[in-house]
Amino acid sequence: MDTKIKQELVDIFYAGVNAVSGFQATHNALISESHFTPDFIIAVGKAASGMCAGALTAMADPCPALLITKYQHTDQMMLDHPTVTVIESAHPVPDKNSLLAGQAMLNAVSDLSAGSQLLLLVSGGTSALSELLPAEMSLAEWQNLTQKMLACGFNIGQINAQRKKTSLIKDGKLLKNFTGEQLLVLAISDVEGDDISVIGSGTGDPKHVTSNKTLKLIGTNQVARQACATTAQDLGYQVQVNIENLYQDIHRAAVEIAQHLTSGPKGLYIFGGEPTVNLPKNPGSGGRNQSLALALALHIRGLENIYILVAGTDGSDGPTDAAGGIVDGRTVQDIAAAKTALKEADAGSCLRQTEHIFITGPTNTNVMDLVIAVKL
Repeated sequence: MDTKIKQELVDIFYAGVNAVSGFQATHNALISESHFTPDFIIAVGKAASGMCAGALTAMADPCPALLITKYQHTDQMMLDHPTVTVIESAHPVPDKNSLLAGQAMLNAVSDLSAGSQLLLLVSGGTSALSELLPAEMSLAEWQNLTQKMLACGFNIGQINAQRKKTSLIKDGKLLKNFTGEQLLVLAISDVEGDDISVIGSGTGDPKHVTSNKTLKLIGTNQVARQACATTAQDLGYQVQVNIENLYQDIHRAAVEIAQHLTSGPKGLYIFGGEPTVNLPKNPGSGGRNQSLALALALHIRGLENIYILVAGTDGSDGPTDAAGGIVDGRTVQDIAAAKTALKEADAGSCLRQTEHIFITGPTNTNVMDLVIAVKL
């Protein structure tokens, strides 16, 4: 792969990610709310560590905070912070720590006094990372149902709809327990339409809150894509497509993207959203972004003028350490092996073998996925 073009794709991706940085977006939002001085902070989701850090650095006097995020997604500064309690749990399938986190959130909200101010920071991943189940449902039952929905290719809206029915803290139920004076909810969206009732399955939905409340969306896929487009233009590319359309199965998404690229003019193409993938009984290594990257590599096999980066803006793609993949017309040398890898949900292994894997580590944000393609 052309190293210059690869680096430009990576730079464009990071421009999008940095534009919705949990730290910076939260810091800026709290500075603009100078009248608001929280007595307690709850930060939950994959971007929670950066969001919590951004809030605390914007405050003259840090207050107690509860930070709930995915394993190995907490910055050392937050782990060492004297006022921050950290709970790390599992994603996308919840574990026992998810239940501990859900109970801790409910306790924190319920214990706030009548005159208190609460800052709730919500980002993608919240639904799995924090949960409180009714007495009639065990964790094992809920894990099994979650795994079935993921394996069947349910999209995030469908999964969150089921979570809202079951959970004791989602669909506005958590904040129903808030009796303080003022609530500020800052959210980074990882869902189509950026609906607070869907983000985190409505964990930050203030619909039942009767006291003073403010809700702000501080990070979306649109913001990230626009930052990608601006950086691409600065690099000399003409942006031909910039749309949020990835809400279908990865194979359908690959066909549509490939059609744009093969029939369209030279330039840069940006797609956003969160496609789905159907999993076999015993999936291999990879996630939807690695699968989409490999599927695209098959479609552009033999073409020497197309380069594609596919990655999750949170830096994690399924239960792997990769964010996605960077592919071109030379990525797939063995068609049968690539097709088998896709069928077995083992795209990650295939991309690692060909050195087309893309690893970023946690990014402290989450606005779904990005596909960035260059046609020369």
